[in-house]
Amino acid sequence: MNEILRLFPHLSKLQLEQLEALGALYADWNQKINVISRKDIDNLYSHHVLHSLAITQALNPVAGTSILDFGTGGGFPGIPLAIVWPECSFHLIDGTGKKIRVVSEVAKAIGLTNVRATHIRGEEERGKYDYVVSRAVMPLPDLARIVRKNIASQQRNALPNGILCLKGGDISAETAPFHNITEIIPLSGWTPDEWYKEKYLIYLPI
Repeated sequence: MNEILRLFPHLSKLQLEQLEALGALYADWNQKINVISRKDIDNLYSHHVLHSLAITQALNPVAGTSILDFGTGGGFPGIPLAIVWPECSFHLIDGTGKKIRVVSEVAKAIGLTNVRATHIRGEEERGKYDYVVSRAVMPLPDLARIVRKNIASQQRNALPNGILCLKGGDISAETAPFHNITEIIPLSGWTPDEWYKEKYLIYLPI
């Protein structure tokens, strides 16, 4: 939590309480339904919550912005982003029903009113959104092909509508098909944690 407090000094008391509550909630749920690697649950804040919030490096959305979290798993990046952007609406989807149950219960427990979670495959989702966010769900070309139908044509933010995804390792092959239209933000300079050394935020306008 200390690094989150440093990077997000203007969070309200409620937002801080919601973030702090995630630790116990995920520890409890992870014993019943494995949504985070058992070896990694102790790194919940540094490897999952903070990683999710890295999307704020590219986007500062206006009120009313709609965001689809594609393949949310246990609620990342959607849950942390919904906490820091309470005036945006989030739809978290995943093809695994057990994971969506965890997402729904966590959101309910911390009083998140701007989140809905649905057990649905991304190919079947028909809603329109300003942005699609994801965390290493699938190769970028595949993700772009599936969610192109979900990107709204009307623009309301300074950053044109599109995809914001978190990736690690060698991303050159994934971004090659999009030539020079992607923006790649290395996360190594955002926080000194060594875990972020080969982590990136990729923005692809659609």
